[in-house]
Amino acid sequence: MDPDATFTLPSLLCEEDDSSLDHQVKIKVSQPRSDDDQYIRSLIERETQSNDSSCVICDDESTKNWFKCARLDAVNWIFSTREIWGFHFRTAYLSLTYFDRFNSRRVIDDGKEWAIELLGIACLSLAAKMEEQIVPSLSHFKAQGYIFESSVIQRMELMVLTTLEWKMCGITPFAYLHHFFSKISDECDCNEVLVSKAIGFVLDFSKEVNLMDHRPSVVAIAAVLLACDDQLTRNTLECKIGVVSSLYSLEKECIYNCYILLKELETKKNNTPDLNSFDLLRNNWSKSSNIGIKRKLTYNGFEQKCPVQKISRRL
Repeated sequence: MDPDATFTLPSLLCEEDDSSLDHQVKIKVSQPRSDDDQYIRSLIERETQSNDSSCVICDDESTKNWFKCARLDAVNWIFSTREIWGFHFRTAYLSLTYFDRFNSRRVIDDGKEWAIELLGIACLSLAAKMEEQIVPSLSHFKAQGYIFESSVIQRMELMVLTTLEWKMCGITPFAYLHHFFSKISDECDCNEVLVSKAIGFVLDFSKEVNLMDHRPSVVAIAAVLLACDDQLTRNTLECKIGVVSSLYSLEKECIYNCYILLKELETKKNNTPDLNSFDLLRNNWSKSSNIGIKRKLTYNGFEQKCPVQKISRRL
């Protein structure tokens, strides 16, 4: 590439004319490879090299309530839109990965809920283009409180791409679930019920926790272990993951802490049957912290009020 070459914003944008706004874009994607040891090991090595995730044991500094509530609204929108369009769960998870990676590198000013909402749309659109075979045009991504032109969403997509250095081939926990189930199948028979439980744990986790703070492989093995047994002690958990950690150098301490976190989230969810998942999230944000430049979002039952955005605004 010519080092003296320059690019303008219009040259980098994917153009959408009037004829494309009412049609869906078809994108070919390759099928995932089989879950063999070599492939799984390569995924975990990519996680290690990416420096996008880390193991966070504890934190006790507070972040601003408005950002927690704005992220919650973005999560709500992403998962409801995923259901509307029939996207894979991994697409929603990947979009939240983009969302948290972006916010670890850039600061969005206080009170700019519109920017968080626009960011959520851009992240889901980009994730869909990476994962889905059929992707709706930008005009079909409808925000809750604002009206965004397709060109505005395009510019936000470009900002996300440049901020993340165009590294969009993210790894999600869903790539590991069946493989990890097979590794502990002697003590836990893998079946669709258990797989569904593990998927639910991963989704609940992604809604509440900054995905920058836990590696996808760690989330996956913790979800598998919890689906098989929710009464594991540290010692019994280490015995179960011994073969996996010896093969892939997964951190036992990180797995145990993630297992406990997933268990706490599930316990809280089961103890509040009258609330749906997003009401549960909205009512149970806790004080959290900045670790370096990262925000960690957790909860311990501290109720906070999140105003509902009702403003309609065209940018």
